[in-house]
Formats: sequence, structure tokens, C-alpha cells
Amino acid sequence: MIEWNKIDTILLDMDGTLLDLNFDNHFWQEFVPQKFSEKVGISIEAAKHQLEPRFKSMEGKIEWYCLDYWSEVLELDIPGLKAEIAGLISVLPHVIEFLEKVSTSSKKVILVTNAHRGSLGLKMEKTCLQRFFDEIISSHDFGIPKEQPGFWPSLQRKQPFDKERTLLVDDSLAVLNSAKQYGIRHLISVSKPDSTRPSKQIDGFQSIEDFRVLLQGLC
Repeated sequence: MIEWNKIDTILLDMDGTLLDLNFDNHFWQEFVPQKFSEKVGISIEAAKHQLEPRFKSMEGKIEWYCLDYWSEVLELDIPGLKAEIAGLISVLPHVIEFLEKVSTSSKKVILVTNAHRGSLGLKMEKTCLQRFFDEIISSHDFGIPKEQPGFWPSLQRKQPFDKERTLLVDDSLAVLNSAKQYGIRHLISVSKPDSTRPSKQIDGFQSIEDFRVLLQGLC
């Protein structure tokens, strides 16, 4: 699938790519509505009805990923709530095997995530994946999410890379499309970001269900 001799830099997303998206899906779709319903004294279904359009309106914006923003507007301790269910944070299958192998290669390996630094810190504490990366980049460092075209030149200024010799692996088609428009040559989508849900049909990009395929030819 990948001609590894043509890759110098590997950009890896975190949630839904390296880590099971079940944690985030459960957190935002079930746990936050539960806590919001308790705070305002309404049913969980009513809380979901109120929260879903508010969440939807922020998709693709940096606020969607900002724990401080949601803590303020929902009047909930979002970082604290994440810590409450941190036991659900888990690494997707074959990720460790891939990271162990690629981290011993000559390739630069960069974690590039939309996660807020608070969430990122919690997840690194739980998974200890930070040891595999040459650099860890949060889009909050630039104030613009990966879905937006302005993210990629900001990333390239901070961590120079050859677009023709760079691979991005991400579960977000919006992010992959943004990277494609910027000119990143090698793009792969993750079709099973949430271990509890069926694989997604991916159109327009090569896709993997897990990292076993990418281990082929990697040395």
C-alpha cells in the first residue's frame, strides 16, 4: 500500500487513528449529556436534544476541540469529567507494533492532533505513546483546526516537511481533504476509528481498518 522508500515524514492523528474513538464518542454523546441533565434538572434525552445542535454548530472549528470553551458554555468541569472515565481510553489494535517499528526507522514521526492540550496530556498519561514521537503538535498551538487550510502552512513552518514525501494517517475525511488540497501526497484514512462500531465506507482515499497493512515493507 505504501512505498516506504518514498516517505520521510509520518503525520499521525490521535483520536480515531491511534486511540479508540469510543472514549470520545461515549464522553460527548452519553457522559456529558448525563452530567448536563443532572446539573439543569432535565432528562438525559432532553439534554441530548439541547446539546446536539450546539455541538454540531462547532464542528470544524477550534472551539469544538477546546475543553475550556465547553467548560465555560456548559458550566461543567470538562477536564475533570474526562478524568472520571479515563479508564475507557485505549490504543487501537496493532498501533503499538507499528509505532515501535517506525520509531526505530530514519523517518520523522509527528503526532498531529486537534485535541486540546488538556485532553492530550490525559491521553498520553494513560497510554504512554509520547515516547514514540519526534514532536507532538496540537492544532490549538496555532489556533486553527486541521480541517482548515491555514493549519498546514502553520505546521510546515514549525516542522518543515516535503509534501511529496509525507504520509498523513487520519480518520477524518475533512482533515484528509484539507491536507490533500495543501498538497500532501500520501493520505490514508482509518475506516474503524471506534472499536464498538462497524467499519465506515471510505470513498476518495486509501483506507485501513488497522495498522497491520502499514507494517508491510516497513523497515
